[in-house]
Amino acid sequence: MIRSSQHRPMPNYLCCTIIVLAACVLLPCVGYAGNRTAPGMTGNIPDPGITERVMNVPLRAGGSVRAIFSSPERPLATIIMFPGGTGDIGLGQDGRIRHGDNFVVRTRGAWNRQGFAVLIPDTVGRLNLRGQRSAAHYAHLVEDIIAFVHRQDSGPVFLLGTSQGAIAAVNGAAHAASGDIAGVVLTESVSVMGGSRETVFSAHPEKVQAPVLVVANHDDRCNVAPPQDAKRIGAAMTGSREVTVLMVAGGTTRSEKNCGSLTPHGYFGIEAEVITRISAWLDATIRAASLK
Repeated sequence: MIRSSQHRPMPNYLCCTIIVLAACVLLPCVGYAGNRTAPGMTGNIPDPGITERVMNVPLRAGGSVRAIFSSPERPLATIIMFPGGTGDIGLGQDGRIRHGDNFVVRTRGAWNRQGFAVLIPDTVGRLNLRGQRSAAHYAHLVEDIIAFVHRQDSGPVFLLGTSQGAIAAVNGAAHAASGDIAGVVLTESVSVMGGSRETVFSAHPEKVQAPVLVVANHDDRCNVAPPQDAKRIGAAMTGSREVTVLMVAGGTTRSEKNCGSLTPHGYFGIEAEVITRISAWLDATIRAASLK
């Protein structure tokens, strides 16, 4: 017959010691939670020298807007990127992103590897930005974000918007003070009136003074962002000293809708080529400005 051994209760002081030691082991994990890369993001594999953190950008109107900031050690410039759709990326304070398929969100690591820092603002209070991006109050929000990025001392500032986000980029550029931004990039811009009841033409493109790059995909089938409108968008930038139209082609479709992120509209499958060509324009614009 085998008798089970009797266990005496563990002394209180020993229990406390074990709890404290366990807490010390876990502390580093908690302390760096805000800098972790959002899981499962394509194109955003962490590289040595690249950091990513959540920032809360203060707004003059009160409150703040949460943003994710991803940067190499010595960035050439910072790109403020405006996602399409509702604009809500579901960014948590711990760095996790619920809606990460959008072109600018899923590729931020690739931009870092080209030498650029990226700041992507979420919406305030999960607000749906459809119909709001061409408004004056949203232009003020973009102004606050630009001022915040300048305080980070991370190089010249560019605006880049994709799809519905291109409206935000145009509005921000149209209201930016001279010298505040180095240029603006518009990708697969919404140029045909749809459910949001606004387009890039609603955001006063004629007031944009900075250099402009308009990118369009020949194979984009999104009904509110026809690629043939790229030249018309460029022609509307009458106040800019330099407007370039860049046509690309290709991409594959995984989204159900033609305006989805994982389609040619979102450069799905051709991200590397598009990023390389836009980066070449950014580099050239930075060099040209340095010679003046």
